[in-house]
Amino acid sequence: MVLEIRLSNFFSIKEEVILDLRAGNIQTKNAKELQCNLFTHNDENILKTVAIYGANASGKSNIIKAIRFCCRMIFNSHTHNENILFNFQPFKFDGYQNKPSKFFIRFVSNETEYEYSYSLTRTEIITEELYHYPNNRKAKVFTRDESIDGKKRNKYSFSNVIKRPFDVAENTSVKTLFISRASQMDRGIGKELFNYFNEKFILGYTDYNSLSLEHNLIANKNFLLKALQIADSDIVDISYRKEKVKLKSLKFIFGSESDSVSNEDTENEILKIETYHKSEPKVAFDFNTEESDGTKKLFICLLSILDIVRNNKTLLIDELETSLHSKLVEFIINLFHASDRAQLIFTTHNTNLLDMKKLRRDQIFFVNKQQDGASDLYSLFDYKDFRENMDAEKGYLQGRFDAIPFIDETKSSLKSILDGE
Repeated sequence: MVLEIRLSNFFSIKEEVILDLRAGNIQTKNAKELQCNLFTHNDENILKTVAIYGANASGKSNIIKAIRFCCRMIFNSHTHNENILFNFQPFKFDGYQNKPSKFFIRFVSNETEYEYSYSLTRTEIITEELYHYPNNRKAKVFTRDESIDGKKRNKYSFSNVIKRPFDVAENTSVKTLFISRASQMDRGIGKELFNYFNEKFILGYTDYNSLSLEHNLIANKNFLLKALQIADSDIVDISYRKEKVKLKSLKFIFGSESDSVSNEDTENEILKIETYHKSEPKVAFDFNTEESDGTKKLFICLLSILDIVRNNKTLLIDELETSLHSKLVEFIINLFHASDRAQLIFTTHNTNLLDMKKLRRDQIFFVNKQQDGASDLYSLFDYKDFRENMDAEKGYLQGRFDAIPFIDETKSSLKSILDGE
């Protein structure tokens, strides 16, 4: 489970922003009726879902993008060569391109709480730290500071948690996270963290750390059919099999005088999915060519989500409502609320969710673009004068919480666009 994420100097994020999934102390009638939106860890209430609102270009997608980048560094940094540039941009103004970017995450894996953080430029890791809470008391696992001159023993400090830690440190370049290398070198806590981010913190429906379509179908077919029926789909059965198909592939042939291209048949194995509908349950529909885009999106979403909610994982999604009806969006959110301790972090423009009978104040975050171009992240819970008998959706659309576009829709302004003035 995720407890807290902090980011600074990524894309449009300048100063540190905090996404806190630890619930606030809200004792209102509505909040008490939304106990299913929470679960408890060590006597602390944790949010199952968090919605992030903001205008187009406010930076809400950059928050998702920054988190994904930081997690993928854990997956991939042990493969980095010396000439690599890390795939992110620091904030471009006020000299922040020359300052380090920072990532911090507080999470729980196998009932142990961890705090993991690192800072980096586009070319190298600067610092890295890991703490854990055995017996609920904070203890150091390791710290690293590449700005310190000298040998690895000057830069690193270890407790006794990792066996032969300096063997790992000696094989860790400034392009590589220590925790990524420790996992590769079969160190226990390195593998623990790598597996958490690879298996429990899912970065998207079809991201490379999500389960394959075939694996998910094998595990969740019956649950998927039930979910599709509850979601008012008329699909009553699904079949799937692997098929070998021949596909044309372009192959460049490099000769001594000129380059040419040849078309070659290549045999590929694909997963063939067929669906069966209520009106004619024996007639097969080809999933890829005969189902609507909306049905395919719902199918893929639900298949991934069922694995996540059944196994108490965390899902990160940008624009949850894309290609989905607002009722289906609420259905997906309610699946997480019905889970034991699965979590969903998502951005959205769906203002129907701004309802204190659906989400608590601490589940709603806003992103606003400031005058210097930086993105600010804050919660509805921060508005101490907001009362739950107020209309949050109306207040948001009126600009009370910022995080919306302010559009000049006067007739003269619209006419000036059409007239080219």
